[in-house]
Amino acid sequence: MIALTLLTQSDCPSCIAGKRVLAELSAEFPLQIDEVDVNSDTGRAIALEQRLAFTPGLVANGRLIAHGRLSTRALRRKFTTMLATTQSTQPEGS
Repeated sequence: MIALTLLTQSDCPSCIAGKRVLAELSAEFPLQIDEVDVNSDTGRAIALEQRLAFTPGLVANGRLIAHGRLSTRALRRKFTTMLATTQSTQPEGS
């Protein structure tokens, strides 16, 4: 499972497009997406910690992995790498 935090804001066209990209990729990858409004206390704290300049922001494993216009191709590569890394660190039989 790839746990993601998606920082969004209302009336953000890139955020709407980013949600569509993630919905499409969730058919290929086991994604758990926690959407957080960047204007909430939690959202502001994450945005400050990650130095997010603009939304949407996508955080995985405590690291900002994408922001702005989310690319299906780039995220597909990142998710493939993340899964391969996770699977290679699990003990056999898990």
